[in-house]
Amino acid sequence: MIALSNINKQYGRQLVFVDASFQLNPGERAGLVGPNGSGKTTLFRLITGEEYADDGDVTVPKKITVGYFRQDVEEMTGRSVLDEAIAGSGRVGELHHELESLNKALEDPTRADEMDKILERFGEVQEEYEHLNGYTLEAQAREVLHGLGFHEDQIDGDVGALSGGWKMRVALARVLLGRPDVLLMDEPTNHLDIESIIWLEQFLKAYQGTLLMTSHDREFMNRIVTKIAEIDEGEIIVYSGDYDFYERERAIRDTNQQAAFARQQAMLAKEQRFIDRFRTHAAKAAQVQSRIKALDKIEKIELPKKRHVVKFEFRIPGRSGDQVAVIEKIGKKFGQRVIYDGFNMTIRRGERWAVMGRNGAGKSTLLKMIAGVLKPDDGNVELGASLKMGYFAQQSLDVLNPDLTVIEQLQQDFPQDGLGSLRSLAGAFQFSGDEIDKKIRSLSGGEKSRLAMARMLYDPPNFLVLDEPTNHLDLATKEMLVDALKTFEGTMIFVSHDRMFLRGLGSRVLELGGESGTDRQPLLFPGTYIEYVQKAGHEAPGTHS
Repeated sequence: MIALSNINKQYGRQLVFVDASFQLNPGERAGLVGPNGSGKTTLFRLITGEEYADDGDVTVPKKITVGYFRQDVEEMTGRSVLDEAIAGSGRVGELHHELESLNKALEDPTRADEMDKILERFGEVQEEYEHLNGYTLEAQAREVLHGLGFHEDQIDGDVGALSGGWKMRVALARVLLGRPDVLLMDEPTNHLDIESIIWLEQFLKAYQGTLLMTSHDREFMNRIVTKIAEIDEGEIIVYSGDYDFYERERAIRDTNQQAAFARQQAMLAKEQRFIDRFRTHAAKAAQVQSRIKALDKIEKIELPKKRHVVKFEFRIPGRSGDQVAVIEKIGKKFGQRVIYDGFNMTIRRGERWAVMGRNGAGKSTLLKMIAGVLKPDDGNVELGASLKMGYFAQQSLDVLNPDLTVIEQLQQDFPQDGLGSLRSLAGAFQFSGDEIDKKIRSLSGGEKSRLAMARMLYDPPNFLVLDEPTNHLDLATKEMLVDALKTFEGTMIFVSHDRMFLRGLGSRVLELGGESGTDRQPLLFPGTYIEYVQKAGHEAPGTHS
């Protein structure tokens, strides 16, 4: 059992925890929620011993192992992806790497005089490795890496050649392979596609240990956790249930608190009227003093903290032609790898296409060709009349000026609009108060995504091409975005790993072929994402619900 008792933690003037208590029992699966900066990462670090409480006790039994997946990944280089993943699996991982170095030593002619010593050590290591089921470790590692979206050639390739997002997957594989008693996971789905998220769900459901995690994916939380710990201005409040249950209970709690606040305010006003009326009456002096003392002792109820998200409403975009994009016999390959071969598709006004497909099937490649960022090798993409396109991808963040503040960027983009309108826009995308004066260079990935999305949607295009628009967005912003896009009168094609986004917006589904993109012809499904799931029996190609 992990227990935090009456914890106090402060950074400068910022109070993170104030007499906070929390208990994580063996086998529990808990979700950790709270606004950015509330102390979620601090709580993880208190458990791992990377940080200490100013006051109070943190109890972590010495005999348990703790695995921690975090958002900042250390440097990885000089090993294959497989070896890097195995390195995180505790003692058995250490033995695996020692066996590899001993094998190399046995083949080294310059070390012939050490051969007896090397052979003796090899036998000792091999015996312990076998005892710990080490010979199944490589198969387990490959299985985990496949589940997280790696191809076989990537698994045996240089880990140093991977992008930051793929290195995050390797770091996740290391933690999962270690099979610790307690798993701490900070946003594990951030860099995963839907196929990998569904695989991770199944892995965690089968995991026998204790889990504490944060996630901006509502569906993922609902399927995994049975308890929510909310950090709320220094306190930790526990709700027994999944994320949906927590939201309902929190709303009820806020309503009750609001009613209790109103009742107390009425009572206080009544008492104050009596005090004011009889303050100068000698006959009532004792009663007045008694009531003043009583009021001083009353613990004041506060109004529940408002978590209202500002609603974003689209300006009506200009009407496009009926045929928004016509894709004719396009071919695309990278080296020997064929992604598209004679692919045809027509996108019509008002349609919202969700593009599905396993990792490497060509989802982002298709969106880049539609947006004109990438040219097909054969065939062509013909855009329709009166079209204004908005293309969002992670590269969209590069057009933000790091030297400007949030509000300065919006004023530069929309010089004709008043400060009030731009503040409302910023507020709709969760930039409120002093946050609009933050320099863009200091923003997190999620904050930059929100700002890039705000810029694109304020003067709306009539054709949205969105590649993982919800990456790094918190739940409140995601829900606001889905609600706003439901009223969008233009046309959309998008790739997303967020099932709330897919269910809310996908009116058509394009399912691309297998890993090469040519295992079978792409499927153009004429119904919604919900109908696609019902008919296919799975939530994404190659997965099973």
